[in-house]
Amino acid sequence: MMWQKIKNLYHLGIALLAGLFYRFPGRRLILIGVTGTDGKTTTVNLIYHLLKEAGKKVSMVSSVNAVIGQKKYETGFHVTTPDPTDIQKFLSQAVKAGSHYFILEATSHGLEQNRLFASFFNIAVVTNITHEHLDYHKTYQNYLEAKARLFKTAKIAVLNRDDKSYSFLLNLCKKKKYLSYSLKKEADFNLKNFPFKTDLPGEYNQYNCLAAIAVATTLGIAQEEIKKALKNFKSIKGRMEEIGGGQNFKVIVDFAHTPHSLKNVLQYLKKGQKDGGKLIAVFGSAGLRDKQKRFLMGKIAGKYAEITVITAEDPRTEDLDKIIEKIVQGCLKSGAVELEKDNFKIKDNNHYFSRIPDRKEAIDFAIQKLAKEKDIVVICGKGHEKTMCFGKKEYPWSDQKAAREALSKK
Repeated sequence: MMWQKIKNLYHLGIALLAGLFYRFPGRRLILIGVTGTDGKTTTVNLIYHLLKEAGKKVSMVSSVNAVIGQKKYETGFHVTTPDPTDIQKFLSQAVKAGSHYFILEATSHGLEQNRLFASFFNIAVVTNITHEHLDYHKTYQNYLEAKARLFKTAKIAVLNRDDKSYSFLLNLCKKKKYLSYSLKKEADFNLKNFPFKTDLPGEYNQYNCLAAIAVATTLGIAQEEIKKALKNFKSIKGRMEEIGGGQNFKVIVDFAHTPHSLKNVLQYLKKGQKDGGKLIAVFGSAGLRDKQKRFLMGKIAGKYAEITVITAEDPRTEDLDKIIEKIVQGCLKSGAVELEKDNFKIKDNNHYFSRIPDRKEAIDFAIQKLAKEKDIVVICGKGHEKTMCFGKKEYPWSDQKAAREALSKK
């Protein structure tokens, strides 16, 4: 803990120096920060799209992609909030490119480590705050308080009234302007007072849209312009991304890597299965990260997926078999039965799981051996990312590529 405090002070100093060097470019922008456990990247991209479609000059940085002025960048590695110098540099470049608005994905690590200090946020947005990063923050309350840092200095807060973080953040924001959004309660923005259409799947994306709508409305974008822009927004890479075409079953890649996001994805896909196909989930859990979520994710998958294939997802220096075993315990808790890879029989009313540590082999197994007509194979946890970490080294990896290769040999 002492070492982390020293590191946080170091980042604070670097952020202040970087701000001075670049002459605090955040002051010359309307800066919008988006934090939360899930949905940050989609919400950042939605806000960017709504402003861009309305003719505004806008830049953004998310964990998937960045747009500074007219220049586009992919950030498909294990990238969260950039370091303080890069943040101030991006803000400065955006000012030079003529941007008036800047949307930035703000992680709990970035906030607690003072990487966002001297950025001067005008609007702070929360998507949700659920179980994640407890390896670092130790408790949910610490995690919540780290996220809450974004709201302490921002002039306007956009809060999710349906999320358990709402009361805590509302208490923090009572003396400033705040807006709420909800799918289930009375709020400043809900489907009753702001109906809209989107091609984005699932209830969770309706929340992301409402958060973006609240921001765009606050910035003076007309309701009809917002609705028009939402209709033509396309999902981003690694978020419910359908792979292939022509096969008689679906293959989807999604970034879901938390209990909350995995449950959302599996529930959404189950609701869409009206023709009797099986749901096959392929996922793992990252090493040297939140260990408590492994059991929870196994329990969720064991409940909603007919077959779960447990595999690697950035094991780093942890024992992969031990990570998988924690997920297995969750599957067993839901009543799922272990399925042998080489000799298996599937009965309609049972739920199964299989452990295949090699991720390519796991994807091959799900697509080539398990998937039949009308089934859905969903590969979770990596999404847009282009590498996977074993030991201390990053190796090239793409779930999309692995899925296409498996389909080509089906």
